[in-house]
Amino acid sequence: MFQHPPVGLFIAGTNTDAGKTYVSALIAKQLHRSGLRVGVYKPVASGCVVQDNTLISSDAVYLWEAAGKPLNLEAVCPQRFAAPITPHLSALQEGKTLDRETITTGLSVWKDHCDIVIVEGAGGLMTPLNEKEYFVDLAIEFGYPVIIVTPNIIGAINQTLQTLITANGAGGGLHVAGIVLNDLSDPATNHDPSVASNRQQIIDRTPVPMLAHVKHRAAEFTEAVDWLEIAKNGSPATGG
Repeated sequence: MFQHPPVGLFIAGTNTDAGKTYVSALIAKQLHRSGLRVGVYKPVASGCVVQDNTLISSDAVYLWEAAGKPLNLEAVCPQRFAAPITPHLSALQEGKTLDRETITTGLSVWKDHCDIVIVEGAGGLMTPLNEKEYFVDLAIEFGYPVIIVTPNIIGAINQTLQTLITANGAGGGLHVAGIVLNDLSDPATNHDPSVASNRQQIIDRTPVPMLAHVKHRAAEFTEAVDWLEIAKNGSPATGG
């Protein structure tokens, strides 16, 4: 078994553009401000852009800065591709193959350089990793508690429940520790009536705790969430 940081969180979305990077960065920032050494790892990224003759993932840069710039950007995201499609197909467009071994060895780099690592997946749990595997398989392999990021839009209830069904069907190897509801737009100007009821509907329909509701462009969580406790024990601490 490969060596990797013993404490971490795996951030997955209900779909692409759910706000995984934004929420991951908020978590990293909170942990870093508390004095912890925070690792951030995005195993593979597509939709990257060329800067100074190098493909750069803007998501990786955002995570890296939020965590206090640990190690370097190569350690944050070792595999980067240009086409904004599922990563293994983006790699093929460039005549390359997504390197499965690099995904695991890339996480190992953080073993002695952080107290907790935040791993961000790509898309949803069923986003293809290669021809045979999906990101849910990677989450199982890494073994960290999973945080589901749900965008607060019409369809949020269905997307969240489908994601949890996927997690529950993953052979018992995946533990979802909680859900974060993310406002993609300002409710004051958003005409989607579902944004007012999605949170309570999700709470009512699943035993998985709603950890936080991130307001549009919020700089920090309004709820007090002990992310380190969740990473260590798989669930938020409860008062006695």
